[in-house]
Amino acid sequence: MGLGIQGRKRQAIAANEVVATVDTVQPQAQYKTIEEVPLDSYDAALVCTPDGAKLRILSYLLEHDKHVLVEKPLIGENPDDLSQLDALARQRGALCYTAYNHRFEPHIVNLKKVIDDGLLGKIYSARFFYGNGTARDARNSPWRDRGFGVLPDLGSHLLDTILFLFGPVEGSCRPWRADRFENRAFDRVIFGFHGPLALDCEVSMLSWRNTFYADVYGELGSAHIFCLCKWGPSTLTVRKRVFPSGYPQEETATLECADPTWALEYQHFKQLCQTPESNIQNDIWIQAKLQELSMALS
Repeated sequence: MGLGIQGRKRQAIAANEVVATVDTVQPQAQYKTIEEVPLDSYDAALVCTPDGAKLRILSYLLEHDKHVLVEKPLIGENPDDLSQLDALARQRGALCYTAYNHRFEPHIVNLKKVIDDGLLGKIYSARFFYGNGTARDARNSPWRDRGFGVLPDLGSHLLDTILFLFGPVEGSCRPWRADRFENRAFDRVIFGFHGPLALDCEVSMLSWRNTFYADVYGELGSAHIFCLCKWGPSTLTVRKRVFPSGYPQEETATLECADPTWALEYQHFKQLCQTPESNIQNDIWIQAKLQELSMALS
């Protein structure tokens, strides 16, 4: 469902497993609404629609026992929307999986292993930057240049990355700065967590070369990612602290490859369909943090 940029990517990965396409405006779609698609013709759906349409579509699919992959972010209009969706998925035995493909980025996976293996010791702080150059594209889109702009779009990615690496961290989430340089909605936001783990994040639609970096600092060393595979080359550097001070021992791994995350996530989704275990609890945490930020910016 949805034949925009993300929908076409998902369609290409699913390839001959696609039995129908749905889009309200794209003329190449076979159907305009999900209700038109015969229920006995499919087992699962890839929902790549604008945010406002998602909850109704997901409810319809889950009520008819269909597994669903939905593009991020999944945000409810009311506080209980996502909990009700989670309950519906459990009741029907259907999977509702929100897609955050960066969880399958090789160096983000490797960074998680470095942290989980204790190579950095106690984690003190981390900072993340995620930027692209889509400000003008967003301004020209009637549904993207609205609300809080880059915050739910790219900020949700960083919040999910934090959740993936560290779990649901404690503390309030606060905006440090928000800008509207070119757009009606925010096109650059800096925010962070006020809690035991110091976390600072920046998201921007004004980074003319698409860029991602992560820096994690711990008692025993630090780890640093620069760039994602899709924009490559992507590097992960792990530094081992020298006591009491001095130049650290350092190892760097560099990857140059096509973006593997879409195919890996699709395979992961299909495996989850065998033993449905929705990840809506992740969305509930992300929504709570986005709401904290949004209220502070209102």
